Amino acid sequence: MSMNSKQRWMGGVVLLGGGVLLAALLLKGKEEIHQTHVDHQQKTEQQAAKDNTQTAPVQLQPITVDVETEKKLLEEQRRAREKAVAEQEARAAEFLATQQQAEAEAARKAAEEYAAINARRLAAQESSDNIPPEVVDDKKNTAQQSKTPSQTDTQKREAEKKQAEQKRVAEAQKQAEQQKKEQEAKRKAEADKKATEDKQRQIEADKKAAEAKRKAEADKKAAEEKKHKEDETKKKAEAEKDRDLLENGDKNWMVQVALAANQANADAVVSKLRAKGYKVTTSQTSKGIRIMVGPSKDRDAADAARKKIVSDASLNMKSAWVIDWVPLDQR
Repeated sequence: MSMNSKQRWMGGVVLLGGGVLLAALLLKGKEEIHQTHVDHQQKTEQQAAKDNTQTAPVQLQPITVDVETEKKLLEEQRRAREKAVAEQEARAAEFLATQQQAEAEAARKAAEEYAAINARRLAAQESSDNIPPEVVDDKKNTAQQSKTPSQTDTQKREAEKKQAEQKRVAEAQKQAEQQKKEQEAKRKAEADKKATEDKQRQIEADKKAAEAKRKAEADKKAAEEKKHKEDETKKKAEAEKDRDLLENGDKNWMVQVALAANQANADAVVSKLRAKGYKVTTSQTSKGIRIMVGPSKDRDAADAARKKIVSDASLNMKSAWVIDWVPLDQR
């Protein structure tokens, strides 16, 4: 038995004895108070019986005596109670002192036993240095076999408690790991969902952009086609107008006599022709200044004028020819 167990056992015995002694003191004081009260009642009854035997005129005197007696009795009861309480307090103090002394004695004995146990243990350890290992093992086995059932049960309970604690810790760790896995799975699912939503939004955005681009290209193509059609229509209308003008309009037959490179040369040629009495017209072209004589109402008249100009040696215009010319303001 260990030192702590002995101390607890001795302390329990001391407390139990003190409780019994205190209960006995309290019961004794209660009995004394009850006995005092009973004696007072008996005295009161005796005094009342004595008063009944006296005559009426003398009855006032016993009443006074009873009051005084009652006061004395009450004073005696008070003193008895105070005495009983003082005795109880003294006995309680004596009991506490005895209990403290017993506890001190128990502690001293426990310390002595603990010192003796340590001394024996040290001596056994010193003596075991020279004992063969097999003898030590035999002693250990004997000590193990000599253990009391209570020690075996205590060790078994401690082992079961330790095993239960280990199991609880393992279950807590397992639960924590499970929660961690669930949280990771939840985060992964949320991330996958977000990635899917982002991808879907990107696809929709690309689709909208492609649709807008296709629409813009279609609009551009439609505008180009419209413009092309308008240009074609305009060109066709202009061609029709030119053809109608050439075929149905008033044609001016002209005799082109020269194509001057600059305005000075053109003015010189125009002066010669006008000096001969010809009506001269000029027209600016990309290749130079066109100099023409006319117009004439028909080709024959224009051709006759051409021959006349070519035959005039003073003019020196051998390369004149007839053209159907339309002024710019009529085109």
